Amino acid sequence: MSTCHPDERIREIAARQHGVVGRKQLLAAGVSVGAISHRLKKGTLRPIHKGVYGTGPIPGRYHREMAAVLACGPYAILSDRTAAGIWELMRPPRPEVPVDIAGPRNLRGPTSGVRLHRRGRLGSDEVKHRHGLPLTSPSRTVFDLSSCLGPYELERVLARALRQQLAHPDSVEDLLHRYPHRRGCRTLRKLLEDASGPDLTRSEAEVRFLALLRNGGVPRPRVNSVVSGLEVDFFWPDRGVVVEIDGFAYHSHRSAFEDDRSRDARFTAEGLAVIRFTWRQIDSEPDKVLVRLSMALGAGTRRRASE
Repeated sequence: MSTCHPDERIREIAARQHGVVGRKQLLAAGVSVGAISHRLKKGTLRPIHKGVYGTGPIPGRYHREMAAVLACGPYAILSDRTAAGIWELMRPPRPEVPVDIAGPRNLRGPTSGVRLHRRGRLGSDEVKHRHGLPLTSPSRTVFDLSSCLGPYELERVLARALRQQLAHPDSVEDLLHRYPHRRGCRTLRKLLEDASGPDLTRSEAEVRFLALLRNGGVPRPRVNSVVSGLEVDFFWPDRGVVVEIDGFAYHSHRSAFEDDRSRDARFTAEGLAVIRFTWRQIDSEPDKVLVRLSMALGAGTRRRASE
């Protein structure tokens, strides 16, 4: 590498890191301080954080995440909502939302664009790599989110992790035993222990509901759509109707019930009609479900026509 032109060395490092390079990496690769300064003046290196630069005209897909990791040191890993987005357990955070970084107690990082979580050194089973990025494992990601998500959102994340076989109940349970006093442990443990299981709470009920709609000739809705900043199960935008499938695991919690009411109030305030069906209703009372839904869709059509 010592015989390479500085630009070739920069490109080689950037190609592995979503178009992002660190000053220490460049110096270790033989790129001189003068060469770095020259390229900063030319604009071929663009500062992102202190000692971290972007390269090329088009940022890499995960350039923000990679830049945050480099800026926070060798033990920094992506975590919480950022990790959930990369594992596709949640929608990726918007660009203006800080990147979540976990690390040791002495973790340091930029004052803007990054949200630090000082949790100590994680176990080897709690750290994985995806797309060349170090991040918390799916199980650890779910565990961390249990302290900041409401029960409704947490159930969705857990269900996706189990359904996609990214996590196993035993690995989540192990983390609950390893860190028994973390906030959110009680809710997460309840979701794991419930006999109905979160993997059936959402997926099977939603599949049956869509089949019921097809058989009843009901227009197909948007599935898992974001409405007013919240993800909902089914949405008919032209009728202003939202349908949520309530699962036993989630709705056995009082806090979950209160969270539901808060979501419903938010939708109602924006002129949307919210209907909730349980798995039991979809399974044993399909005709009643169709009648109730058809009435709501019809009312929505009339309401939109009069606006």
